[in-house]
Amino acid sequence: MMKLHLLGVNGPFPESRGATSGYLLEAGENLFQFDLGSGVLGALTALTAPELLTALFLSHWHFDHAADVPVLMYRLQALDRVLPVFGPADPDSALYRLVRSVPCFNFSEVSAGNDLDVSGTRIRVNAARHPVPAVGYTVSFDGKSFGYTGDTNTLPSLAEDYRGCSLLLADGLFPREAWTEGKPHLSAELAARLAADAGADALVVTHLNPFIPRRILLEEARVIFPGTRLAEAGAVIDL
Repeated sequence: MMKLHLLGVNGPFPESRGATSGYLLEAGENLFQFDLGSGVLGALTALTAPELLTALFLSHWHFDHAADVPVLMYRLQALDRVLPVFGPADPDSALYRLVRSVPCFNFSEVSAGNDLDVSGTRIRVNAARHPVPAVGYTVSFDGKSFGYTGDTNTLPSLAEDYRGCSLLLADGLFPREAWTEGKPHLSAELAARLAADAGADALVVTHLNPFIPRRILLEEARVIFPGTRLAEAGAVIDL
């Protein structure tokens, strides 16, 4: 059984008392953290000691997805612990260079198409389209699958990458009228189209901008995928 904890759901900045991207996935005995944006480390620490994570997976190195990584470094150093970290190569990112340089992070570079076995759990790395190197992930465990797009706009491969997901957590920041092909994110409507095309069982739209009314996003997504829900910080979803 898998269980997803939504720790931070905003982007590119948090709402009042909120946090940007961060999601904890329980897969049996494994604890997989996906992204660690601003404010996420405190929410994670309320659930588990961060040094007990099986691994940290980063979709990319923008601060709203990785800002708490240097703060986690201080905790790991204080406890003399090492944490496995997976993410795409981005030499232009100061956070990327930091994670590669400090002993408390055991960093593994990933790219689209990689198939990983992490503590007995299969994790596939998917393509993403963003202004910086970025990836998504699909986790398969005990007959269920969890897909996380990270930040992306449209790509021909997305529907196949997330085919048959039990739960798809998708970037859907924009309402229809604000989205264009040149933007760095999907719209909520396009996230719903992705879920429908992929045959996903359930969709959660995330990366919610505090300035964009959630009602609009939900209404537009549900026209395409009626079971859509918007991400809510603190929510727990059983797969």
